[in-house]
Amino acid sequence: MTDQAPLVTGMAWCTPLGSDLDQTWRHLCAGHTALRPQPAPFPVRNQLVAAIPETTTDPGQRQVAITASTLRAACTDAGINPADPSVQLVLGTSYAGHLDDPDTTSLHDWARESAHRAGHPREPLTITTACSAGADSLLVGAELIRTGTHDICVCGGTDVLSTAKRLGHTALGTMSPTTPRAFDRRHDGMVLGEGAAFLVLESPRSAHRRRARTHAALAGAGSANDAAGLTAPDESGTSILLAIGRSLADSGLTPADIAVISAHGTATPLNDAVEATSLATLFADQTHPPVVFGTKGALGHSLGATGAIEAVSLVLALRDQLAPPIAGTETPTTELPLALGEARSFHGTAGASITLGFGGFNTCLLFARIEDGDA
Repeated sequence: MTDQAPLVTGMAWCTPLGSDLDQTWRHLCAGHTALRPQPAPFPVRNQLVAAIPETTTDPGQRQVAITASTLRAACTDAGINPADPSVQLVLGTSYAGHLDDPDTTSLHDWARESAHRAGHPREPLTITTACSAGADSLLVGAELIRTGTHDICVCGGTDVLSTAKRLGHTALGTMSPTTPRAFDRRHDGMVLGEGAAFLVLESPRSAHRRRARTHAALAGAGSANDAAGLTAPDESGTSILLAIGRSLADSGLTPADIAVISAHGTATPLNDAVEATSLATLFADQTHPPVVFGTKGALGHSLGATGAIEAVSLVLALRDQLAPPIAGTETPTTELPLALGEARSFHGTAGASITLGFGGFNTCLLFARIEDGDA
């Protein structure tokens, strides 16, 4: 890991299991799930969703409200003022609430309104790369910091449940008719969720000057696009391996350094098969391959927010040396060491978070725990 790797000096999330960073993490590690029935006005493949309670029912308004509150919380955690004009916001989403709004003219207005409501004066950057948007926002923010364009970027993603999304995934056949079981022989699809997560990325120089607390370092990032189809991934897994390989090259780490993986783990059979095969290939020569976990069985698939939510979960896993169990999974399809039934401990300082988006957007983020004296 280079000395110029951006540092994570603040984090916040808003999930169906809660918004408090540590309390929500304890829920995940205990194997709790937020999946609950929610009636839909039209026939859908599954009534289960993972919804954030006590929020407005309008998807567009919910998108802005969740984003603004989580941005403020991330800034508070980092000890920075959200009104600081030197800070750059990089906000990701898939479609936000736009699919349900026939008057939509922009995929950026939600980000502008969210920044304004959070008290931020600058124009945000918007990333829209399907389910990899939250992760790609972090990749973009890291590059802005390493090139010296900005010292502090607040990066992540938000996405919300809506009727159109439930109908869309029903039509695509990606929604489970039962319950999500990632990497399980019974896997038959995902269940939708919603949420937001933002990480404050900061140059080491700035963080040291502020004497900021440091959660981790974003040691490396890599992406690739297989362009195999609108929704289905390239079955060879080449693009996934390319994204991971680029993140390793960016960080100076090797596969042997990776102790834990936050997998995309949608529980759709094809995605699971390609992801598991790719990881098994990459770590085939390792005596102790990394522990693999996933959060979608607990939090649902939050589309453009999932990469950021899973990045936060990985940083917390590295902090506690503990991988939360994959909710719903009992009969694995892979020999990879999965966290099953209960949280699984591991030993190591680096981990990978993988997101696989529609359209072939594949991204890997590598985080490293900061040891005492390193920051």
